[in-house]
Amino acid sequence: MNIRFKITSTLLKAIRYDLHRPHPFAHERVGFISAGLAASHDELLILVRSYEALRDDEYLRDTRVGAMMGDQAIRRARQAAMDTRAAVFHVHSHGGSGIPGFSGVDNRENAKFVPNFVSVAPHSVHGAIVLSDTAAFGQAWIGRTGPHPFVNQFAEIGMPIKKWRAA
Repeated sequence: MNIRFKITSTLLKAIRYDLHRPHPFAHERVGFISAGLAASHDELLILVRSYEALRDDEYLRDTRVGAMMGDQAIRRARQAAMDTRAAVFHVHSHGGSGIPGFSGVDNRENAKFVPNFVSVAPHSVHGAIVLSDTAAFGQAWIGRTGPHPFVNQFAEIGMPIKKWRAA
C-alpha cells in the first residue's frame, strides 16, 4: 500500500513550535494530528486538518520515557476520532535533521495505544508520526491486527513544496 501524508507548512511549523516548548517535568511534548483520508486501489492519502496539543496536566511523571500521556489525553483524542470521524495520529519530535525513526519505546507504546483508536473509530486509519526539524516518519494502523504499513511519502505544502520519502 502506498501511503502519502500531506500537511501545510503553516500547520507543520505550529506543531514543531508546540513540541519544542518546555514542560514542567516531561522531557518532550506530544500531541495528536487529525486528518481526512482519500483512498483508491492501493493508495491512501492522509490530509492533515488540525493539531491538538496535550495540556500540561495530561502528562504523567514517568522517568522511563521522555513523555507519558495520561488516560484523559488518550480518552479525549479517541472521543474526537469518534465525533469527527477523523484519522488520528499521535505526534512527537526527536529534533535534529534528516528522516527520524521510532525508538524502541515509541514502537512499544504505539503498539499499546494506537489499536484502541481503531477499536473506537474503525471507520478510519490511525497511527503515529515522529518529526525531526526537517522531515518526518510515520506508521498507520489499517486495523487492530492487520498490517501496520509505514508512510511512504510526506509532503509539506507551502512555498516551496517539500517532499521526502520515509520508507
